[in-house]
Amino acid sequence: MIEKFKNRRTIIVALIAGLAILVALAADILWPTPAPVNPVGGTRTAVNATKSADEAVAAAGISPAERKATESLVKAYILENPEIINDAVAIFNQRQVTKQLSAVRNELTKAFPGAEAGNPKGDVTIAEFYDYNCGYCRASLPAMKRLLKSDGNIHLVYRELPILSPTSRSAALWALAAARQGKHELFHDALFARGRADEANIAAAAQTAGLDIAAARSFAVSLQAKQEIERNLAVMQQIGFNGTPTFIIGDQIIEGALEYEALQSAVAKAREKS
Repeated sequence: MIEKFKNRRTIIVALIAGLAILVALAADILWPTPAPVNPVGGTRTAVNATKSADEAVAAAGISPAERKATESLVKAYILENPEIINDAVAIFNQRQVTKQLSAVRNELTKAFPGAEAGNPKGDVTIAEFYDYNCGYCRASLPAMKRLLKSDGNIHLVYRELPILSPTSRSAALWALAAARQGKHELFHDALFARGRADEANIAAAAQTAGLDIAAARSFAVSLQAKQEIERNLAVMQQIGFNGTPTFIIGDQIIEGALEYEALQSAVAKAREKS
């Protein structure tokens, strides 16, 4: 019994040592530092990781010889299987994304009144951040239309993100005014169909969508409309993306134009995790 206990303890100690050394080695690869420095803003450095490894090894009661042998084995394994570093980084990044999205989940999934499409009770919500002067946003429109038509359990939340030009902001404000009148999708499609979101095309899209122009013009300069734009800009900064279109689908942040198949795949992945 005592011998079994010792063997088990040896295995546990070796695992602890191996993990600690693995962290130190991975940190040395991912966060190389020419000289010991104090971490800025809590950033983890190779020095931090090495110190943690030393402490773990000491607590486990491992001798220098045992540590050296374990370190050689771990290092050899990493060199033979370098992909585990990328796998670890991917897992770490996904955890960070999940954490960031959790903090703004309500902001993402709660649409501005009228600025939504599909099934409000769908099992997957897509938050689409876009700019009316973004060609890639325009290019993604047919794929999104096709997805909504083929999948009745998608809830699409439109998020105005005017970052490309002054007229982008004007277009976004008018889109919110259209949403207030229950005509967001009509305005959205009409403006993208006209190409550039300049003042003339914004006015033409408003006419095509059948807006009450006076009411829309009044709402477009309202505090409520401006606050919605600022809220979306703040969410962008908090999550950490910086372009349009950006699609938030479950725990996925996908930047750039998407084809129908890519949207389908992202939705399927979100359903797997729900």
